[in-house]
Amino acid sequence: MSPAELTIGELVQALGRNELSVLELVESCLERIDTHHERLHAFLEPMRELSIARAKELDSLPSDKHGPLHGIPVAVKDIISVQGVPCTCGSRFLEHYVPLYDATVIKHLTNAGAIILGKTNLDEFGMGSSTENSAFGPTSNPWSLKHVPGGSSGGSAAAVAARNIPAAIGSDTGGSIRQPAALCGVVGLKPTYGRVSRYGLVAFASSLDQIGPITRTVEDAARLLQVLSGKDLRDSTSSPQFVPNYLKLCRGNVSSLSLGVPKSVENKGVTDDVRDRFREALSIFESLGVTIKEVELETQEDAVATYYLVATAEASANLARFDGVRYGLRHSENKSLDQMYADTRSAGFGPEVKRRIIIGTFVLSSGYYEAYYLRAQKNRTLIRENYRRIFKEVDAVVLPTTPSPAFQLGDKLADPLQMYLNDIFTTTANLTGAPAMSIPAGFARNGLPIGLQLIGKHFDEGKLLQLSAAYETATDHHKKKPPLLTEN
Repeated sequence: MSPAELTIGELVQALGRNELSVLELVESCLERIDTHHERLHAFLEPMRELSIARAKELDSLPSDKHGPLHGIPVAVKDIISVQGVPCTCGSRFLEHYVPLYDATVIKHLTNAGAIILGKTNLDEFGMGSSTENSAFGPTSNPWSLKHVPGGSSGGSAAAVAARNIPAAIGSDTGGSIRQPAALCGVVGLKPTYGRVSRYGLVAFASSLDQIGPITRTVEDAARLLQVLSGKDLRDSTSSPQFVPNYLKLCRGNVSSLSLGVPKSVENKGVTDDVRDRFREALSIFESLGVTIKEVELETQEDAVATYYLVATAEASANLARFDGVRYGLRHSENKSLDQMYADTRSAGFGPEVKRRIIIGTFVLSSGYYEAYYLRAQKNRTLIRENYRRIFKEVDAVVLPTTPSPAFQLGDKLADPLQMYLNDIFTTTANLTGAPAMSIPAGFARNGLPIGLQLIGKHFDEGKLLQLSAAYETATDHHKKKPPLLTEN
């Protein structure tokens, strides 16, 4: 087995026993990236020289200087700043932008001994559900190269699923970690809003964005979350809330816990395969002693509309800074400043980003603000209150992650509404700021992965990890490998 195929837990043991060097591990991952790049296109910028130099440095350290992620290669979604490495956000606008600083999560990872191996592909500025909106071409799903890997963190999820790398970092605004994790058959965790610093993340929608891990096992997600979490003085929205030992919580007994199943969840456009895997998952939880209780999720119908009004409004405001004056692309052959603005933004942004800027500007405009944006914010409060009532009865809510397995590349590009509806089960966690994670829940009849989602109380990631780890132990979905790894 290639070292790149091992989990973080397995690698920590192998590196600790000197059965493997960090350099051997890094070279194994780089070799896998090269092998799959042409067909998968998960990476935009493998950091070869930097990662090899870092590996040699870590191999020379004495064991008492090893951090909790000593030598572990990690990929980073290309919307998070790494000093001296291009941060394109999947856009022509920032194709040549190179940050002068590390994001806080990057500092946390490197301080823990991790190696940033490269930047992964994404929908432009995180706006999309398929990683087809990248200015640098789409990423394919390693389970079927004709299908999407999900988005917007599709490159990160595909890289982990294809065993190019043991773990990756993504960002989640309306499901952008969980949805690609589900479609690629891996674990994706969106922490509570404020649990992980957003400093160094290029903003899409500031009140919704969160950074989190994508891994192959639940325990690996716990290891990464442990390192990523904590208060950051450079991010006023980060929380000083105590960070527990997530790895220890993973191993707790779940027989005293309860899960809420929203009424009529199976009628929200879910396919037969998703419905069957969801029912099987509930049966497994019951066999583990978890109490299953039906709950009333009154606001599910309005969640997608509420999300897309709030998200586009914030995107319109955040992307106003990309004007060709301060950084990034500039069309400077024009006679007037206004024309330079217009030409630069027309050339720099792709169709989906333009669509969301236009919608966001419209809902914030005079005469429409109260009818759309203000109403969406009021509904956001109702969604939050609905979950607060539910969490008085249960420890977590369980839902499918997506209504269907991965769809084929190109299938929904001409119908944005159908693309947006793919987020029907994921947006509420962002609107409420609650933690949520997706875990592998089996496969459709066509062999594509299906995900199961758990949503918890604020800062109660521990219970989500505990429930997910128990389910993972009772199944073997996470052990299966995509066909890409067995093809000649």
